[in-house]
Amino acid sequence: MSIEALKQSLPDYAKDIRLNISTVTTPEGAPGLAVRQVWHVALACAYATRNSTLIEHITAAAKEHLGDQDFHAARAAATIMAMNNVYYRFIHLVEDEDFKTMRANLRMTIIGNSGVDKVDFELMSLAVSAINGCGMCIVAHKNTLMKHEMTRESIQSAVRIAAVINAAAQALAIGE
Repeated sequence: MSIEALKQSLPDYAKDIRLNISTVTTPEGAPGLAVRQVWHVALACAYATRNSTLIEHITAAAKEHLGDQDFHAARAAATIMAMNNVYYRFIHLVEDEDFKTMRANLRMTIIGNSGVDKVDFELMSLAVSAINGCGMCIVAHKNTLMKHEMTRESIQSAVRIAAVINAAAQALAIGE
């Protein structure tokens, strides 16, 4: 399995996604991101979609660029953001300032100790938060990335990867 095999498995109505997946999974198609960052983001996003076919294809392609610790961190980013995105989306949408002052009381130590570079984990967390639709988390991760001198272009690249991976999962779920 590879990106080529993934493209072959996408139906004809997803031709744009087929073309985009080839682009965004390259350093040229993801300006501002290193190859390792591209695959960190793609892998975390594949996990976030929960689509087993997509996960298999992206995992196979990512193995050429990432090690065991990277896979662990991508799984951790998808999982911790699944929790945080629900909680913080609620805090944002409930329109009750009192909730913002309350402690979350949720364990999330993996964010500070993921086993990969902080910026890489933040990129994964941003991209997964974009898939999960948590505006509060998107802003927080974007701000952290910018404090670490990531450019807007690199941040956009991570979200573009998320968008394409999410669309590929949608196409695979719909089928022919």
